[in-house]
Formats: sequence, structure tokens, C-alpha cells
Amino acid sequence: MTSINRVVVDPKFPRSSGLLLGLGLGGFFDGIVFHQILQWHHLFRSWYPVDSVDTLEFNTLWDGVFHSATYLFVFTGVFILWRHGRELHLLWSAKELTGTVLVGFGLFNLVEGLINHQLLGIHHVNETADRSAWIYYDIGFLAWGAGMVIGGWLMVRKRRIGSVPSIDGDATREPDGSD
Repeated sequence: MTSINRVVVDPKFPRSSGLLLGLGLGGFFDGIVFHQILQWHHLFRSWYPVDSVDTLEFNTLWDGVFHSATYLFVFTGVFILWRHGRELHLLWSAKELTGTVLVGFGLFNLVEGLINHQLLGIHHVNETADRSAWIYYDIGFLAWGAGMVIGGWLMVRKRRIGSVPSIDGDATREPDGSD
């Protein structure tokens, strides 16, 4: 029985799928953890403080619109990944998928943090804390996002296109057959 020692790693991995998954997962995390579990903020809480049932309903509605958008990001990312997988029968790099998801998640934090928290001021990360502490939560959120973008980018960048995994369970082999 012949052992296949080389598998081609797809050089055309659909990075957009990982980025969209990361954007969506970043939004889900923000919505589930910050909006619902910790209840630190709602989407428009700074503009429409939750001081009545009407403003709570308004904020909850827009939280739902926000969650719908993050759902579309995840759905589109899964669709692209699924479509690519049906067309090509090549081994994908787990590092590439993980790295692009991290970049997308981090980009969500950076864009959301810069636009919604800093430029528009529609809400801040933790509006239940003393107002003087809001900036520290916002900066931490931005730093967390930047860390994920950098970490994910390094994972994708370090991917060794020249090496190929072995199907028979041995360690990764170089294209010339050496280890």
C-alpha cells in the first residue's frame, strides 16, 4: 500500500471568510457579553440614556439590529468557507483560519471602538463605571482589538507555504522530502 506523504495546502484560502467570521464573532461577543450579560451599555445608550421604558425599548431594538448585522457577517463567512470547500478539495491551514478570524474580531473592536466610542460617542464600553473611568475601558477595548489584529496577522504571515503536512501522521515535511 502506497503512503501519500504530501498534501497541498490551499494557497487560495478564502481569507474573506475568516475576516467575516471574526467580525461577526466580535459583534456577538460585544452584544452578548457587554450588552446582555454585564449590561454595561446598549448601542445608543449615551445618546438615549436608559432612564425610561421607552428609551430601553429603543436601545433594545437597535441592539437587535446590531445583532442581525453580526449574524449576517457570520452567515456570509460560513457561506464563503462552505462554497470554497465544495469547489476545492485541498487541505486548509488551521493557522490561516484562526489568524483571519482573529484579525476580523480585532478589526471589529478597533472600528467599533474608534467610531462608536470615540468619534460618535454613542456609547462607551462600561457606562456603569464612574464616568472618569470610561476612557480606561475604551482604551483597553482598543488595545485588545489591536492585539488580536497583530496576533492574527502574525499567524497568517508566518504560515509556511513551502511546507506540506504528511497524511500518514508524520511531522510536517519540506517539499523536497526532508524534515
